[in-house]
Amino acid sequence: MAIMRSILITGNMGYVGPCLVEYLRCQYPNARLIGLDSGFFASSLLPGQSLPERALDVQYFQDMREPFGSILSEVEAVVHLAAISNDPMGNSYQEVTESINHEATIRFARAARKAGVGRFVFASSCSVYGFAEEGARTEQSDVNPLTAYARSKVACETSLRELGSEDFIVTCLRFATACGSSPRLRLDLVLNDFVASAVSSRRIHILSNGMPWRPLIAVEDMARATHWGLTRKSVDGGVFLIVNAGSNVWNYQVHELASVVAEIIPGTEVQVNREAASDNRSYRVDFSLFSSLALGYQPEATLERVIVNLRNLLESSGFRDSNFRSSSLMRLNLLSSLVASGELTSDLIWQPRKHSLTDFQTI
Repeated sequence: MAIMRSILITGNMGYVGPCLVEYLRCQYPNARLIGLDSGFFASSLLPGQSLPERALDVQYFQDMREPFGSILSEVEAVVHLAAISNDPMGNSYQEVTESINHEATIRFARAARKAGVGRFVFASSCSVYGFAEEGARTEQSDVNPLTAYARSKVACETSLRELGSEDFIVTCLRFATACGSSPRLRLDLVLNDFVASAVSSRRIHILSNGMPWRPLIAVEDMARATHWGLTRKSVDGGVFLIVNAGSNVWNYQVHELASVVAEIIPGTEVQVNREAASDNRSYRVDFSLFSSLALGYQPEATLERVIVNLRNLLESSGFRDSNFRSSSLMRLNLLSSLVASGELTSDLIWQPRKHSLTDFQTI
């Protein structure tokens, strides 16, 4: 395994970032780990969770749209997680999604290559496949991005292809839908939503007819895949690689996920909206290429273990909110509240806080 001396993780203060930072710190106890994040979701720690950034050497607070200055100096590798990170947020902030997810990402990647960064791991998404009925999607399948978020991922992959070289190895990991425990938990993810519903009300209400397909991946396995992307040689996929990241056994229909949650959390009732219009996001994914390339970095989590661990995390934090879909644990709700309060502009730029002298007490 290659020794990493300096790794920059963008978007480290989101849902996946804390788990990735912890994993990388275990793998590289002496490496310089650097975080870069706008801080939108910095406050989203569950009760009882310690600050994940304690495992970093440096934390920068910066919007990806701002100039990068000397941040990339002496950085050996970059993991780029930063993004407006799901379909509801992307649909509500479409221009911002294009600006941050695509335009800023490519400027950042070019700056990283110019600064001498050797490896760039980009968190893409299987959502680029959109709706696909004709079997599991491979990396050679046509993409069908149906949302601003998915379109931004396709655009980034296209632009990044031009940057790959022996001195700048680019890996685009098309992650399956994330799930599982994190200090900065999100509940706007299908499995996490179902577990939260079961814990809080012993009732899972499936908003669709339950038939759409979703590939899933646990956050700890996303960290393992990212580690592979940081260390892979160009002979394993080339200087630029797009690869589906996940496991073939983790393709599920939505109603199957709800049923497994109900089995693990006794007394849970599953309600299916059988009159709902068909969800136009439904796809299975073939992860055979990842299985053949990333030997030793394959997913290890089981669906049952992920559900149990997430249940335990929610219960230990005192979670009882049956109305959580209206809470700040849904990322769009938190962003909207920050905009409504004037802390963020409509373009999701932090507004400087203005104080008068009377706001401060003298000791």
